[in-house]
Amino acid sequence: MDFSSEESDISESEIDYYKEKPYEKLRAGNYKVKNLNGTLRCPFCAGKKKQDYKYKDLLQHASGVSKGSANRSAKQKANHLALAEFLVTDLSGEAEQVQMPPLPQPVSQFQLDDLYVWPWTGIMVNIQDKSLHNAEYWLKQLAKYGASDVRILNENDQTAQAVVAFSDDWNGFFNASDFEKSFETKHHGKMDWKLQSMQPVSSIYGWIAREDDYRCEGPIGKYLRKKGSLKRVSDIVQEASKSRHADVANLANIIDMTNENLAKMQYTYNEKTVSLSRMLEEKDQLHHAFLEESRKMQRRAREELQKILDEQEKLNSELEARKQKLDLWSRDLNKREASTLQESQKLEEDKRMKDLRNESLQKASVEQKKADENVLSLIEEQKREKEEALRKIIELEKQLDKKLQLEMEIEDLKGKLRVMKHLGDDDAVQREIKKLNDDLKRQEDELDDMESMYQTLVVKDRQSNDELQEARKELIEGLKNMLNTRTNIGVKRMGELDEKVFVKVCKKKFSLKDSQTKGVELCSLWQENLKNSAWHPFKVFPSDHDQAVELVDEDDEKLRNLKEEWGDDIYREVVTALKELNEYNPSGRYIVPELWNFKENRKATMKEVISYILGQIKQLKCKMTA
Repeated sequence: MDFSSEESDISESEIDYYKEKPYEKLRAGNYKVKNLNGTLRCPFCAGKKKQDYKYKDLLQHASGVSKGSANRSAKQKANHLALAEFLVTDLSGEAEQVQMPPLPQPVSQFQLDDLYVWPWTGIMVNIQDKSLHNAEYWLKQLAKYGASDVRILNENDQTAQAVVAFSDDWNGFFNASDFEKSFETKHHGKMDWKLQSMQPVSSIYGWIAREDDYRCEGPIGKYLRKKGSLKRVSDIVQEASKSRHADVANLANIIDMTNENLAKMQYTYNEKTVSLSRMLEEKDQLHHAFLEESRKMQRRAREELQKILDEQEKLNSELEARKQKLDLWSRDLNKREASTLQESQKLEEDKRMKDLRNESLQKASVEQKKADENVLSLIEEQKREKEEALRKIIELEKQLDKKLQLEMEIEDLKGKLRVMKHLGDDDAVQREIKKLNDDLKRQEDELDDMESMYQTLVVKDRQSNDELQEARKELIEGLKNMLNTRTNIGVKRMGELDEKVFVKVCKKKFSLKDSQTKGVELCSLWQENLKNSAWHPFKVFPSDHDQAVELVDEDDEKLRNLKEEWGDDIYREVVTALKELNEYNPSGRYIVPELWNFKENRKATMKEVISYILGQIKQLKCKMTA
């Protein structure tokens, strides 16, 4: 039952006045506070899971809510304030009593009033054996009684005494009592010592130090007065009780402060909750605005899509109209095709008539074809590779092209003349022949002039080539040590065999020790064979335009034996060297150095060599300045 649902809300100033109503109902038993299992519950927090409080926990809960944070209503604070007053006033008997320390059993009123030396101390007397005048020995022997220290007095005398220290708590008192009882059971207690003091005995006696021991003369009394004091057991119990009450009060204050801190934290939590609620509300507003904007964008997209579909429909209509128009044009073209067929038949008839005339021109066209072949042959024979950087060579090529054009025109005119001769002796034909003869004479005169100029340019070209070859030789001689096969541009010895290829093949046939020697010997042998000009393993084959080409004779006996005995690698190396010697020095058969582009595996041009050298010089300058 929740009392807060029965009354209307109240203000903060009415809390103290309003608490009287729920307090009276609590005393009348209208609200259930005790559970069947003896625990307590809060009747104003029925919805809470925890309803099995102890007395102090429920009192702490009621006090905390009554001083609660801002999120607690005034009605809740008044109800819990009434519950706290009810617990303190009417259920104080349910409070857990502070447990007193257990006293040694049995503890008589006489023992409670006796004065003991505190901290608890034991005494041993009549230790006659010299070997027992050892504190460590007795500390081990009395460890079962919890002795913390043993001090030997008069250890140099015949009879020594000992003082045993115990802890100053109740466990120390229990241990000291057990220590005393262990001697009393053997009749070696304090009373026994007093009875036997007049008779010489060898036994050791022991007991707990009391007032008479504290006040006696001698080393024991002096030591006890220095290290301890006299206290009754009842006084120690009262001091412990006061100490515990002080601890309880201190803990209550700590709990109150904790409750206050919890209230502050609750208030902070409420502020954060309100702030979070506002943030969530703003988030909802933003989300709503986002959804509204999304709907607007979707609506605009649908409108744009509808416009596009309308335009597409319009374009389809226009396309359909144009398609119909094209169909009309197609039918019109079909009609025209029918009329064109009649005209084509007429043209066929004309074609048959012209074929008869073409037969007479067949011989003339054969002659024309021969003339064209001669012209093409002449063009192929005159083509050469010229250096683009030399102005005179370019001029020579221009003049040569012009000359070839004149020759082609002359040959063409001659062909036309031969054609005209086969056509007959008509006046028109004769006039055409005369005109062609005049053109032919003019072209021949121009060709003679061109030939003269061409001869002059050829002489200059030869001079330029000779100078270029001399420059190339000087470059090769000067760059032998600078360039090698490891650079892109270098000097290659044309016709020289590579020893590495021979050594590599010999490694497969001979031991590692002999393969190097065998490879070098084999390479030297075939280098000598290449120098022998009498051995010429080449065949001459005709090629296009009546030019002969020399190719390696694969059926040569030496080469065939070489391939069968040593394999394809050495065979290819020898054949490559043969081709190079046949190209660069076919008569002398000695090795010729040549500038070579190793990257593209071809002869290097002067431009490439000079560009490479300039690049190397720039790199060297950069390294020197760095």
